[in-house]
Amino acid sequence: MNPLIEFPATPHDALAFDRIEPEYFLPALEHWIKVARERQDEIVKNSKAPTFENTVVALEFSSLELNKVSSCFFNLNSAETNTSIQEIARTFSPKLTAFSSETLLNEGLFLRIKAVWEHRHNESLDDESVRLLRETYEGFVRNGALLEGEEREQLKAISEKLSKLALSFGENVLKETQAFAYDVKDIEALTGLPEAVIASAAALAKENGKDGYQFGLDMPTYISIMKYAEKSSLREHMYRAYATRAAKENEFNNEVNIQELVNTRLAKAKLLGFNSHAELTLSKRMAKRPQTVLSFLDDLKVLAKPAAEKDLKAVQEFASASGHEGEVKSWDFSYWSEKLKKATLNLDDNLLKPYFKIENVLNGVFDISNKLYGLSFKLNDNIATYHPDVDAYEVYDKDGAFLSLLYTDFFPRAGKRAGAWMTSYRSMYALNGTVVRPHISIVCNFTKPTADQPSLLTFNEVTTLFHEFGHALHGMMARGTYPSLTGTSVYWDFVELPSQILENWCYEPEALALFAKHFETGELLPKEYVDRIVESQQFMEGYATLRQLNFGYLDMTYHGLTTPMEGSVADFERSATADTQLFVPVEGTSSSTAFSHIFQGGYSAGYYSYKWAEVLDADAFERFKEEGIFNEAAANDFAAILSSGGTVAPDELFKKFRGRDPKVDALLKRAGIAS
Repeated sequence: MNPLIEFPATPHDALAFDRIEPEYFLPALEHWIKVARERQDEIVKNSKAPTFENTVVALEFSSLELNKVSSCFFNLNSAETNTSIQEIARTFSPKLTAFSSETLLNEGLFLRIKAVWEHRHNESLDDESVRLLRETYEGFVRNGALLEGEEREQLKAISEKLSKLALSFGENVLKETQAFAYDVKDIEALTGLPEAVIASAAALAKENGKDGYQFGLDMPTYISIMKYAEKSSLREHMYRAYATRAAKENEFNNEVNIQELVNTRLAKAKLLGFNSHAELTLSKRMAKRPQTVLSFLDDLKVLAKPAAEKDLKAVQEFASASGHEGEVKSWDFSYWSEKLKKATLNLDDNLLKPYFKIENVLNGVFDISNKLYGLSFKLNDNIATYHPDVDAYEVYDKDGAFLSLLYTDFFPRAGKRAGAWMTSYRSMYALNGTVVRPHISIVCNFTKPTADQPSLLTFNEVTTLFHEFGHALHGMMARGTYPSLTGTSVYWDFVELPSQILENWCYEPEALALFAKHFETGELLPKEYVDRIVESQQFMEGYATLRQLNFGYLDMTYHGLTTPMEGSVADFERSATADTQLFVPVEGTSSSTAFSHIFQGGYSAGYYSYKWAEVLDADAFERFKEEGIFNEAAANDFAAILSSGGTVAPDELFKKFRGRDPKVDALLKRAGIAS
């Protein structure tokens, strides 16, 4: 039995991860493509006049099982991949892309959708249905439904090529990361590193049959070395290894992939009548136009760059006074800024980590979700997961009704890409009178517990967990009818609002009191530490903001091109980011070659959305600050944003919550970079 075709009975219809083998994916894909194609044929051949119900709704639900299988596959390819899955992906992804192109270029299907769109006033449709109709019609148009003949075939080929290029890009980054190992024999070379990091390195060395200590490029290890390793040579070695991922002259080099991705995206945009990939992408964003994004970045840069230069100067002066010789380099900045934070705020990660045991932090975000929205969480060991490190929770609403499944996956391992993300295995929808609740997952890469110590989070990791949990709330609390409009199916520059606003609770004493307790003594985080955390919100914020703008400009420069990219990736990147660089670029390093957000994920022409959403989250949180961080009225009103997903335009949702359009003032105040 193939559990991806004959879905076995499981709690809440969860995926039977304990029965899923890689070889099941392609047969399941082909089966459900066939079923979806047959359903689409029935829509086209329907002898009755096109209506919203028999055309648009029928299409919306025609690929439910296919979406379930593809979500499972791509999520595993990110969180628990192996050579078999990666090999399958080279066939799976193009087949799925080809079917998607086939659907969007199905002339009979589009003619029926077009007829419904043109005669929409003849049907009594509610607002959500009108939005689905508009998004469906415009989605077909934006994906080539108005193209004819050879241009249609050209678009199909382009879409398949883009799918393969994105896969290749991601595989190269993962393989380069996995291939790296740095062995250290002398413990003196590790001076300054936290004991937990050293213990993990010793365990990794032992696991791989090595003496001494071994370090990989997983995020907790890399950040710990950059912040705490006293030996500049160790920091430099790790920095160069991390910053040259997929940029070396080897089989994992991503430069050709980047140029082909950029130029193929441009070709697709031109074919669809747009001047650039950014113009195509932003036509369905809050920002609407590339110039709006560039003006937004420029306005922030005016304030952020002087603040960042001031931050760097402060770090340089502190480092020099502390005995550092010469200029602070890229691999020195985190180390000396952490020392400066300790000196000025008497605050560092090692001071705080004992108060942030991962289990306590997770329970804390559960408690905060309960106080705000009445949610409760119940661990269910009977629900199969895809790895022993993964837990499955049942989530219930304030009335005790089942709301969602939540998978949590917190520790790095081979086969899991770096970073942190939220994803969905099943979207929320309602069909034939039955409400189907979502299955959500959050994936992070935090330091694993050791035999002697639990997993203790840095404060940055605490905010990361809250960030991803904010995305999860957006998915879990979804209400609506149509899966393509529920949960996180919103405009890309709005999707970060629910995640980023939740980070604010990490700085609130009332919220910290719920979970920040010493892992050995149970002592609450002392008030003076809380005060320092609040004060730290503005520490190096100018530098952090300019760094985000750097990535935003790089993304927009690649995807704002109106003529094909030429020349080297290194030269292109250097030119695109020249005005946001504080350090002389290190030869051979590249942000682009491992910039998975824009070349593998969904952030192409969208990386600016992090800062865009910060404006929204800072402004929205001002209301909680004014009325109380657990104020019932404010929480209920924000719950409406979370539950509405894409069923309502984001501008309307924000305006209803705040009573006006967003203002940038709260963000500048919070960051301490106001003019």
